[in-house]
Amino acid sequence: MADAQRTAHAVWEGSLTGGAGAVTLTSSGAAGPLPVTWASRSARSEGKTSPEELVAAAHCSCYCMALSGILGENGTPPERLEATATVTFAQIEGGFKVASSALEVKGTVPGMDAAAFKDAANKAKDGCPISGALKNNVEITVVAELV
Repeated sequence: MADAQRTAHAVWEGSLTGGAGAVTLTSSGAAGPLPVTWASRSARSEGKTSPEELVAAAHCSCYCMALSGILGENGTPPERLEATATVTFAQIEGGFKVASSALEVKGTVPGMDAAAFKDAANKAKDGCPISGALKNNVEITVVAELV
């Protein structure tokens, strides 16, 4: 497989707290322009997105792919995986930081018990490329439930 590149484009106008911007997923054309403001990042979304919400979308979708791959390699491909990533933007000394990404996954996997599913879910956390990009900088947790 050749290296893959994906592109997004952002525009911002005005000050940090009074300004506004938009982000567009340009390589796919799948979304955008999506409005973004400081308030949507730090207080209330009011129909606008934030960098952290986009990271959450990337993390939970990548995680599902990684978990699906692991389950398939184990001979127990999933019927369905449903994951949520909650990314926390926190104020710290000297500024702000993406502090954590909490993954929650529910899976329907015929022929697998809950313990094996939790083990695969934790392996997927470490094997997900987005987790790898966040590793050693952002706390990543997983809660897995077999349904």
